[in-house]
Amino acid sequence: MASQRNILVIALLFLSFFIWKAWEEDHAPKVPMANQLSQVNEDDTPNGEALGKTITVKSDVLSLIINTYGGDVQAAQLLKYEQILHSGTPFQLLTSRPDFVYIAESGLTGKDGPDNAIQGAKRPVYQAQQTEYVLADGQDELRVPLTYQVNGVDYTKYYVLHRGSYAIDVQYTINNQRQVPVEVSMYGQLKQTIELPHDAVTEGGGGLGLSAFRGTAYSSSSTNYSKYSFDDIKDKALSVNTQTGWIAMLQHYFASAWVPAQNQDNLFYSRATAKNSQATIGFKGESTVIPAGSTQTIGAKLWLGPEIQSQLKETANHLDLIVDYGWLWFLSQPLFYLLKFIHSFIGNWGFAIIVITFIVRGILFPLTRAQYRSMAKMKILQPRLQALKERYGDDRQKMSMETMALYKQEKVNPLGGCLPLLIQMPIFLSLFYMLGNTVELRHAPFALWIHDLSAQDPYYILPLLMGGTMFLIQKMSPTPVTDPLQQKLMTYMPLIFTVFFLWFPSGLVLYYIVSNLFTIAQQRIIYWELEKKGLHEKKKK
Repeated sequence: MASQRNILVIALLFLSFFIWKAWEEDHAPKVPMANQLSQVNEDDTPNGEALGKTITVKSDVLSLIINTYGGDVQAAQLLKYEQILHSGTPFQLLTSRPDFVYIAESGLTGKDGPDNAIQGAKRPVYQAQQTEYVLADGQDELRVPLTYQVNGVDYTKYYVLHRGSYAIDVQYTINNQRQVPVEVSMYGQLKQTIELPHDAVTEGGGGLGLSAFRGTAYSSSSTNYSKYSFDDIKDKALSVNTQTGWIAMLQHYFASAWVPAQNQDNLFYSRATAKNSQATIGFKGESTVIPAGSTQTIGAKLWLGPEIQSQLKETANHLDLIVDYGWLWFLSQPLFYLLKFIHSFIGNWGFAIIVITFIVRGILFPLTRAQYRSMAKMKILQPRLQALKERYGDDRQKMSMETMALYKQEKVNPLGGCLPLLIQMPIFLSLFYMLGNTVELRHAPFALWIHDLSAQDPYYILPLLMGGTMFLIQKMSPTPVTDPLQQKLMTYMPLIFTVFFLWFPSGLVLYYIVSNLFTIAQQRIIYWELEKKGLHEKKKK
């Protein structure tokens, strides 16, 4: 009975976790599918000023729209990722329109900075020789120069795109032709409207219980990774001095980030507009002095792309932590690398999930064996425990003493069936987060009708199979539940979980189906071993 109660408690803990995550998702800000947010018109700027023109910059993986007013990125499409499966429309990360803005800005402030708002100056209007720049075949690097001259200083802002990379070098070359030094500071910031427009739709793949974080984050000398939500920005502006780190805006599967120079003092800041309609997170670098008659280059990196952990890690230290694996990231990350390693041989993410399930369950087999052995021993003791209950009636103290004495005599740990489950829970939850937040599974096909492992099963076949396997496991349980209330709860548990799993990503449901099948197989093996051992001992007696 105690073991069954333990199983019920663990199941209810899982159920409570899913309910809490579902509530969190329902109250969390939605993540936009940016193709619903049209690109900026040629003469539009985020503030509605028509002071600049736009140019288009394309690499093999990115398509950018840059406004010459300030030289900011006002739109960004990810050419290797579709907005909707089989739509042929690239995923649009950055965008700008009257009711929604998500852009990447950068400039030069300080004593002589052309973007210095303190001096009352407007943003500089850069000049570009072309309206379109394209990375040619066989070319590994595309440099896009934007020029601006004022008061004897030539400023050239470069966007440098690399083949196959979502990390962009943003550089400023300052040619000081004055007779006195020039002092500037580079800044970079990400700006986004907090409330989404009415016609925005959510990026698929989360499902019930997998709410994606939409907000900001940063890394500094004192913390490897810290989220800073839009509500945090409204309540208190971020102000962090650091020599290392980055700032970012996150959503499900995709992110934008500024990585300033790591050999200087940087200030990370955030702010919200007066009416809390927009949130901004950014960095400001230390002052750079360019002597008279000299030239100097300063810069930073801008990430615009999917949350590909290997590329994020190459771009900046700890940038790969933006993949939202929750508090169990230290388990989820190794499991992802194992999944990726398996996929490198198999070539199908669905079959890779099946293989990693067998590997994980195989590693946990000794714990499972101990769990079922303990449950089987508890089953054997049930008649004797019932006899003690009938003998001592309402004398709970005597009943407790005799029960513990019986456990000690038979060398049975009443928590033996619970502790292995508690140990396994972090591993299962880390797999839950990993499979639900890995961009590689987005639009990844498996087989037959499953064309996207990040989306729910369109025909609900996998959730029904999961519920069926869970029901079989329940029927194979070694100790029947006698308490009527527990009996009802255990009876309806597969149905409740099936309902929850209807909205889960197919990859997650596939994992649980295979895990349940593995459980059924190992239960038969363990019970066969126990029965064989029990018969042997009986004959020996």
